[in-house]
Amino acid sequence: MEARVVHALQNRQVLLLCVFLGVSWAGAETLRYFVAEETERGTFLANLAIDLGLGTGELSARGCRIVSDKTTGFLLLNPLTGDLLLNEKLDREELCGPTEPCVLPFQLLLEKPFQIFHAELWVRDINDHSPVFLDREITLNILESTTPGATFLLESAQDSDVGINNLRNYTVSSNVYFHINVHDNGEGNVYSELVLDKVLDREEVPELRLTLTALDGGSPPRSGTTVIHILVLDINDNVPEFVESLYKVQVPENSPVGSLVVTVSARDLDTGSNGEIVYAFFYATERILKTFRINSTSGNLHLKAELNYEAIQTYTLTIQAKDGGGLSGKCTVVVHVTDINDNPPELLMSSLTSPIAENSPETVVAVFRIRDRDSGNNAKMVCSIQDHLPFVLKPSVENFYTLVTETPLDRESQAEYNITITVTDLGTPRLITGLNLSKVVEDINDHSPVFTEREMILKIPENSPLGITFPLSNALDLDVGSNSVQNYKISPNSHFEVLTRKLSDGRMYPELVLKEELDREEEPEILLTLTALDGGSPHRYGTAQVRVEVVDSNDNAPEFGQPIYKVHIPENSPVGSLVVTVSASDLDSGVYGIISYTLFQPSEDISKTLEVNPVTGEIRLKKQVDFETVVSYEVDIKATDGGGLSGKCTLLLQVVDVNDNPPEVTLSALTSPIPENSPEIVVAVFSVSDPDSGDNGKTITSIQDDLPFLLKPSVKNFYTLVDVSGDGTLSHSYQYEVCLRGGSGTGEFKFVKPIIPNIQAQSSGRNSEENPTFRNSFGFNFQ
Repeated sequence: MEARVVHALQNRQVLLLCVFLGVSWAGAETLRYFVAEETERGTFLANLAIDLGLGTGELSARGCRIVSDKTTGFLLLNPLTGDLLLNEKLDREELCGPTEPCVLPFQLLLEKPFQIFHAELWVRDINDHSPVFLDREITLNILESTTPGATFLLESAQDSDVGINNLRNYTVSSNVYFHINVHDNGEGNVYSELVLDKVLDREEVPELRLTLTALDGGSPPRSGTTVIHILVLDINDNVPEFVESLYKVQVPENSPVGSLVVTVSARDLDTGSNGEIVYAFFYATERILKTFRINSTSGNLHLKAELNYEAIQTYTLTIQAKDGGGLSGKCTVVVHVTDINDNPPELLMSSLTSPIAENSPETVVAVFRIRDRDSGNNAKMVCSIQDHLPFVLKPSVENFYTLVTETPLDRESQAEYNITITVTDLGTPRLITGLNLSKVVEDINDHSPVFTEREMILKIPENSPLGITFPLSNALDLDVGSNSVQNYKISPNSHFEVLTRKLSDGRMYPELVLKEELDREEEPEILLTLTALDGGSPHRYGTAQVRVEVVDSNDNAPEFGQPIYKVHIPENSPVGSLVVTVSASDLDSGVYGIISYTLFQPSEDISKTLEVNPVTGEIRLKKQVDFETVVSYEVDIKATDGGGLSGKCTLLLQVVDVNDNPPEVTLSALTSPIPENSPEIVVAVFSVSDPDSGDNGKTITSIQDDLPFLLKPSVKNFYTLVDVSGDGTLSHSYQYEVCLRGGSGTGEFKFVKPIIPNIQAQSSGRNSEENPTFRNSFGFNFQ
């Protein structure tokens, strides 16, 4: 019995290794034809009759036609002449993408008698694409203390062309600070680094703009440009450094969304914000952003979308670690997608004959081809039909098969046959494709739930409202159906409970729910154990640690060291002078403790006169103050923290008078000439004033001692000049001067235009007494 079963299997099951059975039907050599992309439609490629050694018209007589998955629409065969023509323009990038060479296989099928020839259309690349940068501007933050020779990885341009027409070189615009190094990573990818040649000085050159040019290898070459915007930073002298500069990982293509791919890790020797590292992608392509996500705090790289080995085998990611001071380091993550037997075999029917004439020996019933999009053993296939049928499968080249009657058929004996063609690949597990056949393996509960993260860290503000939820990472279970994850539990505690949510695809994930208020001062950290249970009998489970860090809330407003600042400032203080430095403190930490100073609702005059440094609290003059115009200023200063809370203080600014105004004389009346022999004639009436205050505004008025005149003071700084000589027999000419001196300081004398016209005035330039204080004079001539 066993021998008969083995004999039957050997007769019915046809293996791929038995290709020799159909060798007589296929050409031994592959025909190759070459065409450049964008070649015009109708271009002559070859004469198939000549290449196959057939006479004119023989192709038509033998029922010649082209069979292919992709190229049938691209090619046109004239069966009468045998000419193979291009049926439409070809775009190599659309057909093959980055794959090189771009080969489009097809078969030439001769039906009478049946014969197959294998052929390939090779599409050559032309340089029809220029290099393109994803961003028009690349911003680099570079410390002024960076040592010459330091390198900075730049964004790579993308070029859809391949081979020599692909990206080959980079150049940078001429400058004294940088040059470009171009590297090949060994996988055909060319990238550039900016190299520092000369020490930067932020005070001398705060920023630079350079033009980065990408060149391909075409003739002539095509190019694309972007702007490198370099911001020179003050010293933050430690750059984040990755533990490894290159991470290489292999990820199965059936890895679920959310799976941990790799954890990158960088360290920074600085402290405070300059040592806090944030991870992010560096100029990632749109495809990478759709496929991966990076945890900015932990450096965990997770899958964001499903992988497909048949579409993309390798991803190259650049991950940046940036500290609080703006410095960054980079590493490269190369993700190799490993093939999983996730593509069942496919059966492609080329021709089918129905009905079949009875009593016909070895009739070709069907011609079909099988294929599997996987690779390696996952792509190897076995093709078979049921036993005890009067049909046999005969293999040909390139996975072509014919279904042929083994013996003449008798319609009267059996009018109809139901044939199931079964294709099984040799992968693990084996996948099967067949006509009218489906087969299922029942699952057993042999896997426990597993969390991809053994510890989850949640940062929750202490003022979070009750009932707020926090999604947690779900557990993975290789089992399916009821044997997969069905429920989550959390260890007993007073603050949280867990809910189990169901996604549209059937997966379960947990949510943490706050049921009691948090108090960071009472309990800054809470440790919980999360348990995932499946639905098997008995249950299997997996656990993970949940660490809840209670985050401080902004519950402290800034407070000034003193509520009122009283300041005196001389009116001759120059613009930019420091008036006072106000200072406030905030008990909160982090951004909530960072204070910014502003003038609170200042008047227009104060806004023009004073300005406050928002960081230091220094208040300085924007313009000079004038005691004679404004004696004092009062303004509130506001201190605001990062959370929006604020406090105020008051600045009382008293302007101190400086002797910066000379005395002024206003002439009210003048008698000239003076009649002789007239006793005590009033010669002139004038007033004296000084806009300054205090001693600076006090004045002394005098004339020379050897003149027959007398100064008499009146009210409110008014004076009369009187002739007391009594001398009237001769005509005399007198010159006198009025000497004014201020109470303190020095300045220039100011003569105010008299109200009496036609008065000649001159400065005598003489002083009647020695005095170190301010002093000036004016004079008149009388006859």
